[in-house]
Amino acid sequence: MCDVCVMNRVKRKMLNRRDFFRTSAGAGAAAALGATLAPRPALAQEGGGMVDMTHTLTEDFPTFFGEQQFFLDRAADFAEDGFNAFEMRVHEHTGTHVDAPLHFSEDGNSVAEIPIDRLIVPLAVIDIREKAEADPDAQLTPDDIAEWIERNGDLPRGACVAMNSGWARHVGGTMFRNADDDGVMHFPGFHPEAAEMLLEADDIAGIAVDTLSLDHGPSADFAVHYGWLPAGRWGIECLAGLDEVPDSGAVLVVGAPKHAGGTGGPARVFTLL
Repeated sequence: MCDVCVMNRVKRKMLNRRDFFRTSAGAGAAAALGATLAPRPALAQEGGGMVDMTHTLTEDFPTFFGEQQFFLDRAADFAEDGFNAFEMRVHEHTGTHVDAPLHFSEDGNSVAEIPIDRLIVPLAVIDIREKAEADPDAQLTPDDIAEWIERNGDLPRGACVAMNSGWARHVGGTMFRNADDDGVMHFPGFHPEAAEMLLEADDIAGIAVDTLSLDHGPSADFAVHYGWLPAGRWGIECLAGLDEVPDSGAVLVVGAPKHAGGTGGPARVFTLL
């Protein structure tokens, strides 16, 4: 199937869904949105399950630049002070973390300015594990989005679209960065055309990856970052647990930090099934 055909076909589906929500007036639109949002608390009450999508942050957690970005110093000891406390210093983009629009734009929203209704969203998981196993530089493409829609229907309104490349299993070793002798990293990410296609939907809240970057490792221009984040969308990097959630039907809860002017930050992310 040609890329142009796929993109046009998926775009028509997305635009038709967008037009439906735009033309639904007042109570009709609220009811449509409520149908998406209302089941969320019930999911937890009915024992549907929850999955932690967050890697435990440690001082040796792998980083994009290869240098330590998380530091933990003891500030109080229970034996001596009657309580325990640590002083924590962390680079915003360490471990499982959020990229805010401000990260790759001059005046985009900071992490504190992301509306909370954009942080509790339907989750769509696109599985590219097979091709990532064959090629560490694999990218999530428009074809992958089209195949997901064929199996699951339209992408949910306000969703986070997550790439499952299987890379989370490498987090404890050098394969997570997978840098060659020239320092170029090799791991999967979104293709810029896939990000552009999702932007056309006008109702996708964020994208997520189980690797160190929204762009694949060899990227030299950060095209996905520069295309996606300045459009007011957020990203999540180093997501865990994608093998434990379905392709569709789950709700993602992003516990983003809230510090003034922040370009992102480590987050506790979990999924309601």
